[in-house]
Amino acid sequence: MSDNPLKIRQVHHIEFYVGNAKQADYYYRNAFGFSRIAYAGLETGSREYCSYALEQGTFRMVLTTPYGPESPIGDHLRKHGDGVRDIALEVDDADHAYEMALVRGAEPVFEPHTVSDEFGSIRRGAVRIYGDTIHSFISFKGGRYAGPFLPGFTESKVEGRGAGLLRLDHFVANVELGNMRTWEKWYRDVLGLERFMTFDDKDISTEYTALNSVVMANESKSIKFPINEPAPGLRKSQVEEYNEFNHGPGVQHIALLTNDIVKTIKKLRANGVDFLEVPDTYYEVLRDRVGEIDEDLETLRELKILVDRDDQGYLLQLFTKPVEDRPTLFFEIIQRKGCQ
Repeated sequence: MSDNPLKIRQVHHIEFYVGNAKQADYYYRNAFGFSRIAYAGLETGSREYCSYALEQGTFRMVLTTPYGPESPIGDHLRKHGDGVRDIALEVDDADHAYEMALVRGAEPVFEPHTVSDEFGSIRRGAVRIYGDTIHSFISFKGGRYAGPFLPGFTESKVEGRGAGLLRLDHFVANVELGNMRTWEKWYRDVLGLERFMTFDDKDISTEYTALNSVVMANESKSIKFPINEPAPGLRKSQVEEYNEFNHGPGVQHIALLTNDIVKTIKKLRANGVDFLEVPDTYYEVLRDRVGEIDEDLETLRELKILVDRDDQGYLLQLFTKPVEDRPTLFFEIIQRKGCQ
């Protein structure tokens, strides 16, 4: 295992480019239960875009919208629709992380620079990853930043309809056929991550559709994510559909952890979140497939919660329908009981 050459600590936040951040803020607060913690826009001196910072548990997301059509953010939205732009990584030293990433083969987006306000300063640089997605590197001068989120944001507290989501579990990239190994190598060579596990089309397939997937992780597993590519099937796979409507690779879904998935799914369904349908026949063979579980089978059937097991335990999960009109980005709700 690598010695963490870029000195990455954690995912600081995930930034979405969206067509209307005010409405997206309302949706994620009232549907998914996030609380708004900060805002940047005209009132704070930002004349090119506005951003809302949301939080639930330790997971933070930023919703950003351009003010004008000439913005590069507008170009991104026209091509991809609403979706993930930046998986921002907190590092010990943004200058070191950026320079080390370039030495190890990354393509630059912007050089590290200082961003300051009355609450303190940060350093931030960025490199390009799959499609039009980036990793920015954020480090805090003097230890921590004392403001509500990051420099340029003002405090803007609005409580959401909390659903018990605790933290980011993983995020998933979809790339083109033949490029999964390329990006596995990139994350190993540049960020120092290692292969945690791998699946091929014999593991994840139906008669009609299949995919290949490799899961990359750091040593502590605090950063963990699969990279998917389509595999040949009788009809278009979900990965191919995503790539087609996203017009290239990108973040397919974000998995958020809960310690009580029954309670969380009940709350999210009551809030109006749409989930994928699961046939009742799935539950007829569930105990034969995964063995004994603590949860009531009828409750799982009613809420359409899925169950899987490995040699360390089991997990419960459910996937939302895409949260945009394009069949692209969606969310996964997950509870782990030992299963990795």
